Amino acid sequence: MDETREKRNGSSKALGIILFGFILLILLMAFSITKGATNVPMTSVIDGLFHFNRENQQHLVIIDLRLPRVVASALVGSALAVSGAIMQGITHNPLADPGIMGINAGAGFMLSISFAFFPTVGYMNMILISFLGAVLGAILVNSVASTGKKENSINLVLAGVAINTLLVALSQGIALMFNVSQNIMFWTVGGVAGSNWQQIKIMTPWIILAHIGGIIISKSISTLSLGEDVAKGLGLNTKVVYILSSIIVLILAGASVSVIGSVGFVGLIVPHIARFFVGLDYKWIIPTSAVLGAILMVLADLGSRIINPPFETPIGAIISLIGVPFFLYLSCKEGGNING
Repeated sequence: MDETREKRNGSSKALGIILFGFILLILLMAFSITKGATNVPMTSVIDGLFHFNRENQQHLVIIDLRLPRVVASALVGSALAVSGAIMQGITHNPLADPGIMGINAGAGFMLSISFAFFPTVGYMNMILISFLGAVLGAILVNSVASTGKKENSINLVLAGVAINTLLVALSQGIALMFNVSQNIMFWTVGGVAGSNWQQIKIMTPWIILAHIGGIIISKSISTLSLGEDVAKGLGLNTKVVYILSSIIVLILAGASVSVIGSVGFVGLIVPHIARFFVGLDYKWIIPTSAVLGAILMVLADLGSRIINPPFETPIGAIISLIGVPFFLYLSCKEGGNING
C-alpha cells in the first residue's frame, strides 16, 4: 500500500515538473521572440501571432524570422536531450551523448560532402544525408571502442574524441579544398539563425514520432539501464531494444544536426538534470528531458542574441561553457568508479 502511494506521489511530482517546465518553455519562447537586433514589444508579438498582417514590418520579423528560430531551438533541444537520455540508458554510460559518441561529427562530415559535391540538395535529402553520417560516426566510435582490452565508458569517450577529431578535420579539409568554408563553419559552431518554416515542417513529424517511440520503449530502456546481464535475466530481448533505441537516436540526432549544426553537451547535461528531478524511470526521464532540453536550447539561442548585440554568439559556444565543466566532472567521477 505504501509502495503504491509512493509511486503515485512520484508520478504526480514528475507530471508537475513536466507541466511547470512546459509553461516555462512557452513563456521563454514568447520572451525570446522580443529580443534581437531590434527589440520588439510583447504586445506586438501577441498581435503578430493572433492578428498577422503581412504589410506590418514587425509582424513579418516575428512570424518569418524569430518564431521559426525559436520553434527550431525548442525542437532541436528536445531531440538532442532525448537522444542523450536514451543513449545513456541503453549503454549504461553516464557520459553518452550524440556529440561525444561521434553522431554529430559524422552527420557534419556527410553534410560537408553534400555541400562540396551536391550543393543544391533539398532539406529532406539533407536530413537523410545527416542520418547516414550519424550512422557512420556511431559505427566508427563503437568499432574503435570495442578494440580495447576492457570495454568501459572511458574507452567509448576516448574513441569518440578520436573519431570526432578525425571527422572534423576531414570536414575542414573538404571545406578548404572545395571552397565551402562558410557553410561548414555554420555547422561547426551551430546556430538556428537560418531556420525556416519549411525545415520545421519536415523535421517536426520525425522528432515527434521519435519521441513517441522513445516513450513506448521507455520501460525496456529502464530495464536495460540496470545492465545488460540483469535485463537478459528479466527476459528482455536486448538486441531488439538496442536496434529500436539506436534508430530513434539516429533520427533525432540526424534531424537536429541538419538544422542547427554541431552542438554538443545538450544530450549529456539534460538527462542528468531530469534524473535528479524525476528519478530513474525512463517513462518520466524521456518527457522531462524533452522539456528541459527545449528550455536549455531556447535560453542558449536567447543568449546568443543578447550577449554581444548586434552580433550573434554561436550557440555551440554558449552550451560548451556549461557542458565542458559538467563533462569533466562526470569524467572524473566515472573514472574514479572504474578505477575503484
